[in-house]
Amino acid sequence: MAKTILLTGATDGIGLETAKKLVSAGHEVLLHGRNPNKLKDVEQALKQMGGAGKVHCYEADLSRMVEVDALANAVAENHAKLDALINNAGILKMANPITDDGLDVRFVVNTLAPYWLTKRLLPLLGSSGRVINLSSAAQAPVDLAALAGQRRLDDMAAYAQSKLAITMWSQHLAKAEEGSGPVIIAVNPGSLLGSKMVREGFGVAGGDLSVGATILTRAALDEDFASASGKYFDNDQGRFASPHPDALVPEKVESVVQAIEDLLAKLVH
Repeated sequence: MAKTILLTGATDGIGLETAKKLVSAGHEVLLHGRNPNKLKDVEQALKQMGGAGKVHCYEADLSRMVEVDALANAVAENHAKLDALINNAGILKMANPITDDGLDVRFVVNTLAPYWLTKRLLPLLGSSGRVINLSSAAQAPVDLAALAGQRRLDDMAAYAQSKLAITMWSQHLAKAEEGSGPVIIAVNPGSLLGSKMVREGFGVAGGDLSVGATILTRAALDEDFASASGKYFDNDQGRFASPHPDALVPEKVESVVQAIEDLLAKLVH
């Protein structure tokens, strides 16, 4: 049966490969991107693959919470239900990683934006929906001062901390929504796959993107992920696994989620 799936960061890398798989399988795909020209190009390509009438485009800069809000509003206006939200969009390296609000863009795009988008779309997802959050094998203890914009980090440190933070809040929100909300799963799609992020960040071509796209599609649709809420899937190992040890300490998870909530209280009006 065809599903309705919102996919962020859908204009290149793993996101684009995932969009192709979903459209080819006959699903209705809501494509998010930041660049309107790239979005239009991807939309045309997917329609030629048989996605006519099943592809919808949403433009938003996820480093700005006002645009995350607008994205949630637009999706809610156009769709009564979402079967899955795949929070794929992410940033590792950029020339100026500090937002207008003084925050590290890695934390904003990789952690805060998907948290707020998920919270806003919970009514559309209901108890039958799924949220698939892009984690990574790169996870590092979260510096709360850095998360709050009070300390600067290098690219890899910010990225790894943002990925542990999204893994932490995935667990927390899964527990909070248990019984009434969607299945929420954090997924490492595979290390050093051939995305633009990997090329720019590590200077290597990387592996087959379809490895990541396949696991995201499975996590969003397959029955063997239906009872995996709160778990972490490591595609390097091909199984559910333990995330960074900090994610297994309730007090540390609570402190990170509280820090996220405190930031959002300032950023969302």
